[in-house]
Amino acid sequence: MKTVTGVPWAAWYVAMPRTASARPPVRAYGQYSATRCTTASSSGGLTPGRGRVGAGLAIAGMRLILRREVANVWLRETAPGPDGRAAMRWQIEHQKPSTPPGPLQTPARDPSFPLKASDFEAFHAGRESALHDLLGAHPCERGGEAGTRFAVWAPRARNVGVVGSFNAWDGTAHPMSPVGDSGVWERFLPGVGRGDLYKFQVRSGRGGDGAPSGPSLAVDKADPLGRAAEVRPGTASRVTSTAPYAWTDAAWVETRPERAARGVPISIYEVHPGSWRRNADGSWLGYRALARELLPYAADLGFTHIELLPVMEHPYDGSWGYQTVGYFAPTSRYGPPEDFQHFVDEAHRLGLGVVLDWVPGHFGPDLHGLRTFDGAPLYELGEESRAVHPDWGTLAFDFGRPEVVSFLLSSARYWIERCHVDGLRVDAVASMLHLDYSREEGEWEPNELGGRENLGAIAFLKGLSEMTRRDSPGVLLFAEESSAWPGVTAPADEGGLGFDFKWNMGWMNDTLRVLAASPGRRPRLHRRLTFSLHYAYTEQYLLPLSHDEVVHLKRSLLEKMPGTDEERFAGLRLLLGYMWTHPGTKLLFMGGEIGERREWHEDGELDWSLLDPSSNPAHRAHRGLRRWVRALNHLYAGEPALHALDHAPEGFEWLDVHDAKRSVLSYVRWRPEWEGAVVVVANFSATAWPGYRVALPEGGPYRVVLDGGDPEFGGSGRAAIPPRAEEVPHHARPASLAVDLPPLGFLVLQRSEGAR
Repeated sequence: MKTVTGVPWAAWYVAMPRTASARPPVRAYGQYSATRCTTASSSGGLTPGRGRVGAGLAIAGMRLILRREVANVWLRETAPGPDGRAAMRWQIEHQKPSTPPGPLQTPARDPSFPLKASDFEAFHAGRESALHDLLGAHPCERGGEAGTRFAVWAPRARNVGVVGSFNAWDGTAHPMSPVGDSGVWERFLPGVGRGDLYKFQVRSGRGGDGAPSGPSLAVDKADPLGRAAEVRPGTASRVTSTAPYAWTDAAWVETRPERAARGVPISIYEVHPGSWRRNADGSWLGYRALARELLPYAADLGFTHIELLPVMEHPYDGSWGYQTVGYFAPTSRYGPPEDFQHFVDEAHRLGLGVVLDWVPGHFGPDLHGLRTFDGAPLYELGEESRAVHPDWGTLAFDFGRPEVVSFLLSSARYWIERCHVDGLRVDAVASMLHLDYSREEGEWEPNELGGRENLGAIAFLKGLSEMTRRDSPGVLLFAEESSAWPGVTAPADEGGLGFDFKWNMGWMNDTLRVLAASPGRRPRLHRRLTFSLHYAYTEQYLLPLSHDEVVHLKRSLLEKMPGTDEERFAGLRLLLGYMWTHPGTKLLFMGGEIGERREWHEDGELDWSLLDPSSNPAHRAHRGLRRWVRALNHLYAGEPALHALDHAPEGFEWLDVHDAKRSVLSYVRWRPEWEGAVVVVANFSATAWPGYRVALPEGGPYRVVLDGGDPEFGGSGRAAIPPRAEEVPHHARPASLAVDLPPLGFLVLQRSEGAR
């Protein structure tokens, strides 16, 4: 907290006028308490200080510092604070019309003051991105008495009350008051504080505006903006502190943009926190235990990021978190919110970024959640036939409702700013973009232009990417997008959606199909191995071997491989080697690195006994596979040829793409400016090829950088290669090597440094 002339200042985004000409928000320092404040005119306008308009404003010896030029600064209101001093809020108008308004944060209201309808202007315009500062449960003081301010949006409710452990869940004990015509209800409850359970009892039946009329119906609802909840099967929200966490990762956050720059290696370990490892009694590891055990494990393997399946609160374990109810609450299964923040802080200390799986397309159908929140569809689409997703039974968000957009933008900002996460993986983007996704003719309605595109979802995703890029440099957005939608990773201002990476589902499906086939069938499938390079640079891609590929009878990665146990391990090393040397960012689901034999299930843990020499005769193969993943990560991070031009076509070149008969591929990955390279040779057949001639970009001595057959990695023996390339042209290259290529062999070669 910065202090100027004895006055504490707090940073916030100012509320902009709701006009089409309003510019995006300005970062300012401006809400504070003062013993005295004067204005330069009776109308509330303020006189600019020295310098050009907007450079600074002098107010009773204090300065309001702005980043951009403005035309006017207006005193919106003053109110007595709990200490008797005046609290002031300012509205800032821009000098010139500009682009349409984007997401913003309204000034954070001190919860000790009552809310006003004007606080929700941006919310109703679909531009609010800090709704968590306005709604939800906020411990505070009013009139010198400690308690909690509760606020909830329920515009069609007849009345709303706060129920909880503090009033025996009596809906008549603490009725809430409407905040003007905002649709928001508010109540301050003295004596209620951290740890207390609560819900909102929403009584519908008022009628009008699409709400059901007739007899009233009261339903107890969890807080949509709740920051904590009780452990399932309980469904209540829990009052928790809104005070900032004592972070120790300032240096990490400051340098985050450098780690997100184009061409920086990104290798992600995807984890379901409840089933990676469990306590001896079968109970979950908490966030703090995961910080002690999971994070060092992932860092040791050379991953750059951890990605967690949704940790937002959800009632059903079997949904893996994808049927979210609490969009602002880390699930209480693993501990309180501050323990989750500790997990992120510790990850940063160990050099790991944290990515969260986030589900803004649809939400859980549970009655205590967002469903028909005020007696009628509020967050979801109005007609149940359109709202219910046919694949998952969840409810689709209504992106045409501005308040829903504000709610989701605020959720994203909350995880990024309050929890310091480094990225969001947006689930099921294709289902958001297409109105007819998994729907037959007659089950969906065209947009106003007659098309099948969800225009509201498109605008939301663009707004999300613009907000993240502007306000949180270096935070990454990943799209799980399975269609051919163009420009997913193109900037929003160039017509794209603005994501940083798109999951390459085509590469994953094609490659797994080939590796799961018997070697005899692979020549006919050869083109599936190479097709991804036809489109590899149309987007910035991530190569996923995710949780979705090892569930629902799809078998584990190891068990997908055909043949003997030795061939299965060789096949899996081949798959991972091909993935780590193929252009694109990497993602591997937990268990893939140890050769898990069972399909993944959320109700258990990985089979760590596979690594135990006392219980598993094949432990060397499993341990060797884990060493293989570590070696791939270290090579990927340390060799510029494998990441610096990962998303540029000049970084990849086929040496031989046509040897389908023998199921062999060879290619070169170049460093920038062609200052060095690595050569990859991959044998997808179960046949050895003695003297296999590999074309090389230049002659000279070569060394083996990685060999999938190395006994250190569980292989049966290293490949034999000559010490020098022969000046024998091959495939229009000036030199070549004759290599004894083993079955399912995978080699990374490099010209010896200094040799010319």
